[in-house]
Amino acid sequence: MFDKILIARLGLSCAALAFFPAPALADDAAGVLRRAAAAMGEPKTIRYVTEGAGYTFGQAFTPGMPWPKITVHSQIRTINYDTASMREEITLSRAEPKGGGGYPLAGQQRNDQFVSGAYAWNVAGTNPVPGPRFVNDRVHQLWVTPHGVIRAAMRNKAIVQFQTKDGKSIAAVSFTEPGRFAATAFINEDYLVERVESRLPDAVLGEVTAVISFAEYRDVGAGVKFPARIRQSQGGFPTLDVVVKEVKPDAPAEITVPDAVAKATERVTADKVAESVWFVAGASHNSVAIEMKDHLVMVEAPLNDGRSAPVIAEVKKLAPGKPIRFVINSHSHFDHSGGVRTAVAEGATIVTQAGNKAYFEKAFATKNRINPDRLTKSGKKAKIRTVGDKLEMTDGTRTLEVHRIRNGGHNDTFLMVYLPKEKLLIEADAYTPLPPNAPPPATPNANNVNLVENIERLNLSVDRILPLHGRVVPLSDLYAAVGRKR
Repeated sequence: MFDKILIARLGLSCAALAFFPAPALADDAAGVLRRAAAAMGEPKTIRYVTEGAGYTFGQAFTPGMPWPKITVHSQIRTINYDTASMREEITLSRAEPKGGGGYPLAGQQRNDQFVSGAYAWNVAGTNPVPGPRFVNDRVHQLWVTPHGVIRAAMRNKAIVQFQTKDGKSIAAVSFTEPGRFAATAFINEDYLVERVESRLPDAVLGEVTAVISFAEYRDVGAGVKFPARIRQSQGGFPTLDVVVKEVKPDAPAEITVPDAVAKATERVTADKVAESVWFVAGASHNSVAIEMKDHLVMVEAPLNDGRSAPVIAEVKKLAPGKPIRFVINSHSHFDHSGGVRTAVAEGATIVTQAGNKAYFEKAFATKNRINPDRLTKSGKKAKIRTVGDKLEMTDGTRTLEVHRIRNGGHNDTFLMVYLPKEKLLIEADAYTPLPPNAPPPATPNANNVNLVENIERLNLSVDRILPLHGRVVPLSDLYAAVGRKR
């Protein structure tokens, strides 16, 4: 029986405890976890296949609205708990037209995603592409699986409280994976993990809450039980709802970090494209620096501290002594706004579309306590300047215009930046240039078409496009991509 002092400390009544079977009356979390491990099995590796619905976290069409839905044709997860490694092979397609950046507008897409220890990467064809910004989320996904959460709780000195729900007793086992996430696993009377509630760092939101539930456990061999239904939400909206089609405990799961990933460093280059205008490029996301009379304007702070901090450092070298006074955010999708907190910590005023203001204010006010980021450490308050349809910024000698991109399907708070004197257009995601000499698509990309429509609507005289993905190209490349001549 529970020690009376422990019962009093946990604030539990005998009536509440009575609902939990007698063997569960352990005096610490370790006892509950041992029984859960015995009931569910302890595979060293596991491979499972699902299908159903997914949702693209961080890619909402309108900030604060649900994540766009995708169809998960196949999700194959292979996990090695001993080496803290996971491979995820996903075949998906869009289930709704708006939002959902990063996925094709039509057809299916295959994604191979990996994490091992402190490294994350994707594989495009046969080439590993480092993805340091994915590490935390994938580590979290690995350890909130039914068997993963038991292991993580065991090694992280979990504590337990008992709760009563629908007349049944639930053991709530709480722990923190240092620097990664804090979680509570809810274990039912059969010692099966029913739900995991967790909180993890997020580059935009500071910290975000995730809830994952497991239902319809069944024997899958080798003394292992696994759920047949998995549902997950993140940031208050669904991110996954799948049916488990196949499970193989102790499957082969040799996952090795490629040398190209282990040795990767953040690349920042600054190429002068006009007088006092620099194209600041990276492996996946770019920024632009514009020198004004007594300050700098930076267009885009992407991804996270890990990307935007070195970008800011490089931009400050371009005009020594001049502060970065403004950082223009192209849109609210998380890969393009993930470094905005970094910019706030730098003291810059964030220029963003008016529809983002309340969303960003709430996000910037949320501290990252699990793994404090630059904004949390700085303690600074955000300064935000909003754009409706147009904002003109000038120092008397140079002018830049910030325009809203209207009627597109990618994002409702979409901005582009135009430098009229230099005839340069800076945009993200509305157009990503094709490789040199690549033929135009048979069916023009709707986002590309929409960008052309906005350029013509505003009567902008553009010579070159500085895309925030890809290479600098002449405007004629955009027109060629939509099947037109300029």
